[in-house]
Amino acid sequence: MNFKYDVLVIGGGHAGCEAAVASANMGAKTCLVTMDMNKIGQMSCNPAVGGIAKGQIVREIDALGGEMARVTDATAIQFRMLNRSKGPAVWSPRAQCDRGKFIWQWRTVLDNTDNLDIWQDQAEELLVENGTATGVRTIWGVTLYARCVVVTAGTFLNGLMHIGRHKLPGGRIAEPAVTGFTESITRHGIHSERMKTGTPVRIDRRSVHFEDLEIQNGETDFHQFSFMGKHRVLEQLPCWTCYTNKEVHKTLMKGLPDSPLYNGQIKSIGPRYCPSIETKLMTFPDKEQHPLFLEPEGETTNEMYLNGFSSSMPMDIQIEALKKIPALRDVKIYRPGYAIEYDFFDPTQLNHSLESKIVDGLFFAGQVNGTTGYEEAGGQGTIAGINAAIKSGGGEPFILHRDEAYIGVLIDDLVTKGVDEPYRMFTSRAEYRILLRQDDADARLTEKAYSIGLAKRDRYDWWMEKKSAIERIIEFCKTTSVKPKDVNSALEALGTTPLREGTKLIDLIARPQINLQNLSEIAPGLKDVLNAPNNRKEEIAEAAEIRMKYKGYIEREKMIADKMHRLEDIKIKGKFKYEEMQQLSTEARQKLKKINPDTLAQASRIPGVSPSDINVMLVLLGR
Repeated sequence: MNFKYDVLVIGGGHAGCEAAVASANMGAKTCLVTMDMNKIGQMSCNPAVGGIAKGQIVREIDALGGEMARVTDATAIQFRMLNRSKGPAVWSPRAQCDRGKFIWQWRTVLDNTDNLDIWQDQAEELLVENGTATGVRTIWGVTLYARCVVVTAGTFLNGLMHIGRHKLPGGRIAEPAVTGFTESITRHGIHSERMKTGTPVRIDRRSVHFEDLEIQNGETDFHQFSFMGKHRVLEQLPCWTCYTNKEVHKTLMKGLPDSPLYNGQIKSIGPRYCPSIETKLMTFPDKEQHPLFLEPEGETTNEMYLNGFSSSMPMDIQIEALKKIPALRDVKIYRPGYAIEYDFFDPTQLNHSLESKIVDGLFFAGQVNGTTGYEEAGGQGTIAGINAAIKSGGGEPFILHRDEAYIGVLIDDLVTKGVDEPYRMFTSRAEYRILLRQDDADARLTEKAYSIGLAKRDRYDWWMEKKSAIERIIEFCKTTSVKPKDVNSALEALGTTPLREGTKLIDLIARPQINLQNLSEIAPGLKDVLNAPNNRKEEIAEAAEIRMKYKGYIEREKMIADKMHRLEDIKIKGKFKYEEMQQLSTEARQKLKKINPDTLAQASRIPGVSPSDINVMLVLLGR
């Protein structure tokens, strides 16, 4: 066999799968190295994809030509659009998936991707020559060579699992930790640290009293994750909600002395935004209850996931506490919750391409960059895979900016600010939320992806068809008027002010009570325009309506983004010796020297760099 490749991807999780597919689809000869081919794309925690801002990332991966959205649609057992009571800037898709089918759907994708080999083995040593990554050596003594290496090792690097005072090396329950690989990276000057995350108990649904739970059904409308492909095909199942209570809390508090989070056993930092149940009790001591969500793990399995009950408490304490919840009074579990500590690498050591600043041709993506979440991992994997493929062929890096994608926000936050806890994406992290909606990811990214060879012709053609259909609807609304006598009775019935004179449809759309659907019942010709597309009529109509309703807000945000681009265009890397610039604050000198930003805009986002520091650099640049 020939073990020479353009790109090696180390790890078969969500980052690794997207990186491997992106690299291979761009024409690079790629090899994915994974410890277990039967657990590719494993959902180590909740078997769900999407959520607030995370759903936007998945749609962006799809718009770029990645696979997470299509795999999700093929294996979804419940779909919901979150934040529907708010504006479309924060609407976020989420799907519960069949864990087992999700793995095999990913495996099918990988097995049918040209230019992609899979090698089942464990990377033991990163090979570096003259400051450039050249490949890896595995525990079976196999040497794989490549022009670029992408590390997506998840929680496996020196992984250590905790249940009460018991601790065991492992990267995931029942799976071994990877030892030695971190050290083979850090010996080249790359700094590593430790982080912690955890996962809840798994419950046998046959032991649950569903009569004491509140049902939470999914949605069955036209929404889905991918801009292409089939709608949901599996049976759609409900989730269920319940709450902890004082007795649960009392039981858990009894176990605190044996909690690895509070007895000094775990020293690393856990996720603020997905805390363990014991952390919730300590952080919010006055709360008498916390919500829990009981979610199916698959279409046919009895295994259920108790969202909100992540824990590393002793097993007997976990079970005793669960039995204090009425619906779980007879609970049987498959396994308790556990915590895991693992190595990650400071992401400020990376360029925006996710290539190391220290070792040429070495890329990092996913939890090894200090993030948490399948979606954050997948977004990074896509960008790392793209750039590794480009690098192997000698091209310029592909970078997404903060006004172009949540993936751009994610990566800029990582490489500019670093992390002091597992990073999770929220809409609040983005300053251009109105531009970064879930509905327009294809408008933002598909043409870019097609230009670099990742998005294929069928995706590009569909976007151009959809783009034309959206424009036709908007143009019709811009040029078509209605008269008061024809629509006033209908407008009053909808609870909105009647017209005094003829008005363009686009002006009516701006009203909160009006949408394209109810307007099509009173405006001649509009229904025909909405029904004209042969595919995804509802999706096209929604995209057009949002663009018209929020036109002013969208344009204002674009103006703000354009102003920031002026700073993005000012390159500063290599132009200053920060340690000698006494005009800057001490903190600014230290931070700028450490991160060495590419542009003035990136410098402005570094914590500790003030507007006056930016002005000093502008003056020194003669601006």
